[in-house]
Amino acid sequence: MVEQTSTLKITTPSDITVVMSRSFNAPRQLVFEALTKPEHIVRWFGRKVDDMVVCEVDLQIGGTARFVWRFDDGSEMGITWVFKEIVEPERISFSETFDEPYREEMGGTTANVFALDEQDGVTTFAGTTTYKSREDRDRALATGMGDGASEVFERLAELLDVLQR
Repeated sequence: MVEQTSTLKITTPSDITVVMSRSFNAPRQLVFEALTKPEHIVRWFGRKVDDMVVCEVDLQIGGTARFVWRFDDGSEMGITWVFKEIVEPERISFSETFDEPYREEMGGTTANVFALDEQDGVTTFAGTTTYKSREDRDRALATGMGDGASEVFERLAELLDVLQR
């Protein structure tokens, strides 16, 4: 088994951006597949206590991804991505829009880039989210998204371990 030892780092390099980065002891192609294939996404994207009820990915320029989680109280949260650029296995760029009532709280529609860099079998993920304003960025950060993201990336690391066995 490959041991994952990295932790999530969150930085704000500008007034309108958030960068989340983490290294994984896994080849870049495998990380790319875990980020883009529905059969993998349902196993890591979201908190353990939430139920992903929709996971659809049309991985092509102009294609969409749709994710919906159902919470314990029966409410749901949905996100739609629209793919702008796909360079397998290096980079994906897309817009991201949360459904109401979360849209404003999460900064409206954002521009996102997932970049993957592999060195000696270790892949570093850098996810950059660009907001329309500092206020939008700060509002999204105030939701505690870093805690949720830490859990999500731990789950991704666990999945990558399983996929490499």
